Amino acid sequence: MPGLLAKKLGMTNIFSEDGKIVPVTVLEVGPCNVYAIKSKERDGYEAVQLGFGEKKEKRTSKPQLDYYKKHGLKIPQTVKEFRNFDASQYKIGDELKTDIFEVGDKVKVSGKSKGKGFQGVMRRHNFGGVGGTTHGQSDRLRAPGSIGSSSYPSRVFKGQRMAGRMGFDNVTAPNLKVVKIIAEKNIIMVKGAVPGSINSIVAINKK
Repeated sequence: MPGLLAKKLGMTNIFSEDGKIVPVTVLEVGPCNVYAIKSKERDGYEAVQLGFGEKKEKRTSKPQLDYYKKHGLKIPQTVKEFRNFDASQYKIGDELKTDIFEVGDKVKVSGKSKGKGFQGVMRRHNFGGVGGTTHGQSDRLRAPGSIGSSSYPSRVFKGQRMAGRMGFDNVTAPNLKVVKIIAEKNIIMVKGAVPGSINSIVAINKK
């Protein structure tokens, strides 16, 4: 299995064997259940769908609910597909835990970054402010200034840096090292920061 789903619990420090402080992110990894298996003969590719967490029945569509009840599965908070490996050794209902990882493994962690809402150009694109008032504004210190292009091409180019929604993007943190595993609590600690806010769901993939 190339990876699992996990909940980000936060960050802390631990001491390494040589006495150095190591900043780590604490992840509650699973237990994850197998919710579906894709095969090359039927679906054109091999994959395993893992479910993590639990949510209320009323927040689930009826077709999904029927599928979960048919296979005796709890209603998952999140379902994610892991592809491109031999899925024949798994079956629906299998429970996967931290034992697929070892201390020293290199992993990449993917998730949604923190959402910042609607932000202006100074926060979103690091504009420097009015400065010498060279961008067309004289009394609006945090404004973007002129965005036009004169009579030609008489439009605003796509990709112009302007105010807008910031954050909540798909982000992957690569080359993180597993420094500690607490198997009885389903806890994995990886060196460094991972995307997302506390209690957000992330995917851990082996390198």
